Amino acid sequence: MTLREQLEAREREILAPQAARSAESRGRLRQEREDDVRPSFQRDRDRIIHCKAFRRLKHKTQVFFAPTGDHYRTRLTHTLEVSQIARTIAKVLRLHEELTEAIALGHDLGHTPFGHAGERVIDQLMPGGFNHYEQSLRIVDLLENDGQGLNLTWEVRDGIAKHSKGKSGAPVRLDRALRASTLEGQIMRVADLIAYVNHDIDDATRAALLRPEDLPPEPVAILGASSSRRIASLVKDVVTETLNTGLSEIRMSDGILKAVLDLRSYLFDAVYENTIATAEFRKVTDILSGLWDKVRERPNEFLDRRTIENEGLDAATRDFVAGMTDRYAIRLFEQLFIPKPWAIE
Repeated sequence: MTLREQLEAREREILAPQAARSAESRGRLRQEREDDVRPSFQRDRDRIIHCKAFRRLKHKTQVFFAPTGDHYRTRLTHTLEVSQIARTIAKVLRLHEELTEAIALGHDLGHTPFGHAGERVIDQLMPGGFNHYEQSLRIVDLLENDGQGLNLTWEVRDGIAKHSKGKSGAPVRLDRALRASTLEGQIMRVADLIAYVNHDIDDATRAALLRPEDLPPEPVAILGASSSRRIASLVKDVVTETLNTGLSEIRMSDGILKAVLDLRSYLFDAVYENTIATAEFRKVTDILSGLWDKVRERPNEFLDRRTIENEGLDAATRDFVAGMTDRYAIRLFEQLFIPKPWAIE
């Protein structure tokens, strides 16, 4: 047996019957030789960590645009917090931790600069619309690795494609067609909500947009007054409820689910759609719409020729603008739109 086959045998011994297993994957878009050491889901995790789109997440907005403070979350630190919560849940349930981690690390690769505000702008500019989870899948399938993609397994791709909840969607109790096919993929939806509700409260408090005493009292009484208490309450509820259902699907209790969704609704009113924050959104519209038009005027300089030939100018522009970091978008906007002062000797 190779080292990989020994690890696959260990999975069969240790994991719950409902867990995904590397050796039973539905496969990749393109067949390739198996690694001698790493099972398939571990290879996927490694490929995502080493790709360029993952590194760009460190300079993409989570909530607060281009933050200069060292302790605000970026899209990268959000992703790492989601991964930690997801792996904790998977470990307790004896599900596949590395599959769970791969989905978590890859779920936001397609996010735009300037967070959801940037996503809304590109959605308006792109014929047919735009959403980040489809772009995440496009990145791992096509854009990375010089147009070859990462060739990930079906299970990781399925989890990435079905992670998004939107403003009012719940992370559990979905129709079977809407939820991830693996329990590991379903964990991703729950862990994403747990992470961002709690760290966005922390960041909004740091930004003086809210005070801890402003939070709605009922959800706080149920979940806890601190971020660590709330995360612990939510994780415990998820694993307890899921175990009680015999791991048929990832679940949350009625009271806990209502409490976390109430907290999310409060954040939309107090933070995400706050008048101070939305004033900055208008600047995002100016920057991204300006760049959208300008790079189309100079496609040979900025856009991928193969994408233009195969899919058209809109697709190439979407890939370029959506792939930008906050700071690159600002720098390029200044370069293209702000006149340089004359230096007279």
